[in-house]
Amino acid sequence: MISGIKATAIAACIFSSSFIAPPVLAADNPMDGIYAGDVLVRLRAISIEPEVNTRSGSALSAINTGVSNATVPELDLTYMIRDSIGVELILATSRQEVTSSLGELGGVNVLPPTLLLQYHFNHQGRVRPYVGAGVNYTYFYNDGLHVGSQGVQISHSSVGPAVQAGVDIQITKNLFLNADIKKIWMSTQASLGTTGLGTLHIDPVVMGVGVGMKF
Repeated sequence: MISGIKATAIAACIFSSSFIAPPVLAADNPMDGIYAGDVLVRLRAISIEPEVNTRSGSALSAINTGVSNATVPELDLTYMIRDSIGVELILATSRQEVTSSLGELGGVNVLPPTLLLQYHFNHQGRVRPYVGAGVNYTYFYNDGLHVGSQGVQISHSSVGPAVQAGVDIQITKNLFLNADIKKIWMSTQASLGTTGLGTLHIDPVVMGVGVGMKF
C-alpha cells in the first residue's frame, strides 16, 4: 500500500510538470532542449519495490512468499530518433532476498535489461516530461534459494512488458536532473525437486532520481 501511494505521488508530480512548467522554460536557443540524433545518458539511484503475487492455492502462496526491496544504481542510454521520440536501454542488477512464513528462503540476483520507446513532451524546453513503453527481459542468476536443507530450483529467464514516466530538468547546456518511475512485469517458476511450487510474480515498481548528460 505504501509503495503504491509513493508511486502514485511520483507519477502525479511527473505528469503535472508538463502542465505547470511556465512558458519561460521553453528553449530560446539551440543549446536548450533535445533533438533527433542526441544521446542522453542517465545515472540514477533506484528503489526496487516488488509487488509480489502468487496464485492462490499454490505452495508459494501457502507459505506467504515475498521479495524484499532493494536500492541499487541504474544506468540508461537514450537515443533520440526524432525530436520527441527516443529509444531507451536500461541496465541495472540487484540482489533480492526471498522471504516466507517459514523464514528466509535465500537470495537471487536479478538482471533485467529493458528496452523502451519514449515520447518526450516539450522537447525544446528545459523541463521535459516523458512516457515510455516497451519490453523487459529478466535473467535470474546466482540464486541460493532453499527450503530447509533442500534447494529450490527456479526458471532463469522471463520476458514481460514495462511502462515508464519521467521528467528531465536541464540545468546547463549538457547536464540535467532526472526523476523516473517504471512498472516492470517479471516472474519465475519455482520447484522443489520434481514438485512444482508455482509461479512467483515479482512485478516491481522502480522509482529513481539521478543526473544525466546530453551528447
